[in-house]
Amino acid sequence: MQIIIKATDQQYAILVNKFNGNHLIQRYCSSTEPIPHADLYIDACFEEEGPSFNLIKDKPVLVNAVSIISAEMPSNFVRFNGWGGFISQPTLEIAGNEQAISQVKTLLSAAEINTVVSADEIGMIGPRVVSMMINEAFFTLNEEVSTMDEIDTAMKLGTNYPYGPFEWSNLIGINNIAYLLKKLAETNERYTIAPALKLN
Repeated sequence: MQIIIKATDQQYAILVNKFNGNHLIQRYCSSTEPIPHADLYIDACFEEEGPSFNLIKDKPVLVNAVSIISAEMPSNFVRFNGWGGFISQPTLEIAGNEQAISQVKTLLSAAEINTVVSADEIGMIGPRVVSMMINEAFFTLNEEVSTMDEIDTAMKLGTNYPYGPFEWSNLIGINNIAYLLKKLAETNERYTIAPALKLN
């Protein structure tokens, strides 16, 4: 399989490792470059830098798009959760329209990459849950219940998560978390951002 990837250095290394080196993988670095032919395109920088593969219409494009729904993108685009701490997990969370999802699942299955299909909603599954946990941790910190280190330790011990909420926030980036919570809070006030999170 031929795969074109637009990603940061860290994301690129993780994605190449996911495909076990058994495929022809090429890195796409600049929007001024012609886009090579491939079976699958992956844009891990989609939310930070905007789309790189809008010209691709006949092949599936995987985009790291947690805070935007597929209806706002071309029909061949499939969202994936590429947030820090998630992208390295063995299972890739994806969302999109049924036809595009089917194509992507076939390609990823052939590459021995497991997927879980999320409802095509803002935040998907993992990011929404973890963002709420991080938000609550910032409320807890603000109320001086405990320290960042102690909250991280308690959460890892209590939930068996790979990271504590403040470790997650460093991996994901506070701006990504705040933006997702802001979008979710537009329709549900339970996602209101903790004052201490806003300050970071």
